[in-house]
Amino acid sequence: MKTQVLIIGGGPSGLLLSQLLYTRGIDSIVLERKTKDYVLGRIRAGVLERGLLDLMREAGVADRMEKEGFPHDGTLISYDDEIFRVDFSEHTGHAVMVYGQTEVTRDLYEAREKANGKIEYNVENVVIHDADSDAPYVTYDIGGEARRVDCDFIAGCDGFHGVSRQAIPLDVRKEYEKIYPFGWLGILSETPPVNHELIYANSSRGFALCSMRNENLSRYYIQCSLSDSPDDWTDEAFWEELKRRIPADQAEKLVTGPSIEKSIAPLRSFVTEPMRWGRLFLCGDAAHIVPPTGAKGLNTAASDVHYLYNGLRDFYENNSSEGIDTYSQKALARVWKAERFSWWFSSLMHRFPDQTDFDYKIQLAELEFLRENEAAQKAMAENYVGLPY
Repeated sequence: MKTQVLIIGGGPSGLLLSQLLYTRGIDSIVLERKTKDYVLGRIRAGVLERGLLDLMREAGVADRMEKEGFPHDGTLISYDDEIFRVDFSEHTGHAVMVYGQTEVTRDLYEAREKANGKIEYNVENVVIHDADSDAPYVTYDIGGEARRVDCDFIAGCDGFHGVSRQAIPLDVRKEYEKIYPFGWLGILSETPPVNHELIYANSSRGFALCSMRNENLSRYYIQCSLSDSPDDWTDEAFWEELKRRIPADQAEKLVTGPSIEKSIAPLRSFVTEPMRWGRLFLCGDAAHIVPPTGAKGLNTAASDVHYLYNGLRDFYENNSSEGIDTYSQKALARVWKAERFSWWFSSLMHRFPDQTDFDYKIQLAELEFLRENEAAQKAMAENYVGLPY
């Protein structure tokens, strides 16, 4: 087979890139190592930045999001029994949208299928060949049959454990990483959210987050030890711990119920440079990971898609390689700002195992400064709704 852009990874970033290219008449094939149902079964983030909202509209897949998503004009931050609000709309003129990543992915699958887009599932043994030449190609197996796709460009949207980043030689790429000494225990429950806006909580017992997917589907998290297992936590123990970490007035109105999903996510910050090697471009988790505090994972992947899509469009429509030549530089400049914000917000809201009394007092001073200072709130709001592309 032959295509213009071969996309490795059928998650939201790969599908979004494929759909955007389709709107400009640029051909692509998507390779996904799992089934469609498996991809849709992954529970992920649900806060969309303004830039991703615009990309969804440009891709023609925003109708359901506009009807069913929940615009959020601000967020609540608590420490101990104190709570204050950061108003995004007031400080930036923009809001974010609460709309699950699973729903984003479902909308993109529907659009690609409607357009007869080529998506190969259950692919194995994916190998990238000659990415540093003008004639790259990819080989893979499907159902025991060996296949090959020749292409102009390869987009690696296959996540942290995918093959794309590994295809860049070690003497070319440099990796930066920070591992956080705790995880997030998260549950999904068919209960109404405790508040119509997200609550980020810093308590003496550790971090907590009250989030939601819709009016009767809530997502809650608590900071936990990396040695914990989801099986260590009964639903009752989770709810009791969550109540201890959020302000008393919020805990009193918390509606509890059985969990329909429970998992623990480790936290890390990770960036690889460069994000381009020859005709291979890395997007999203293949190139960078952020801790989930601040909801930058999917949104930073979307900014990569923005830069790559526009670079490829310029290449095919205007015969200009400037966009693809500057892709890594532009993407990384924004990635590092998102990494900084995620690191800052994580450092502000969590209790660290080796935290001293001095560290706590500094954290408390930072929280009180954020509560009282309009400029600090504006800076946070600008980062939360998404820095411009």
